[in-house]
Amino acid sequence: MSYPHPRYLSDRGEISADFRPAKPEPDTGSADATRITYIADEEATGGEYGLYKVDMAPKTMGAKEHFHRAISESFYVMSGEVTLYNGERWIKGGEGDFLYVPAGGLHGFQNDSDEPLSMLMIFSPGAPREEYFEKAAEYAQRSRAERKAFQVRHDTYFTDMLDTPGN
Repeated sequence: MSYPHPRYLSDRGEISADFRPAKPEPDTGSADATRITYIADEEATGGEYGLYKVDMAPKTMGAKEHFHRAISESFYVMSGEVTLYNGERWIKGGEGDFLYVPAGGLHGFQNDSDEPLSMLMIFSPGAPREEYFEKAAEYAQRSRAERKAFQVRHDTYFTDMLDTPGN
C-alpha cells in the first residue's frame, strides 16, 4: 500500500491549520439517551471526514442494522461497553476497541450495558450528517415513505426498509 497522490504541490508548507474552539452542542433529538457532539464536521474538514463523539445512556438503542453506499463509518470506544453489529453478528466492544465498516458494510450499534458509553464515530469522506442526527427522531414518527426518503437522502439504508417482495 502506498500513500495517495499528493494534493499539495508546493515545496513549502503554508499557514492553513484551522483551530475551532468548542461550541455549544446542538439538540440531536434524543439528548436524554444519546448526545452527539460535532467534533469535526464536513465543513470543518473540507469533506475529507466527519468526526463525532457519541455519549449513550445505559440500555440505549443506537442504530439497527444498516449500511451506507457513499461513506465508510468507524467506531472507537473511549469508555463503557458497546454492542456492535459487524455484518455477521452482534459483538461486545470496550475501551480501546475499534470497528471499521467500509461503504456497503452492514453494521449497527447499541448500549446494552448498565453503564454509560462514550465513543467516537468517523465518517469518510465527510458528509453532512448533522441534519440526520438532529432530525432522525422526528422522522421516526413520520410515514414510512417520508422516513425512507430522509434516510436515502442521508445515505442510510436500514435493512428492514429495503424494497423487497412483501415490503
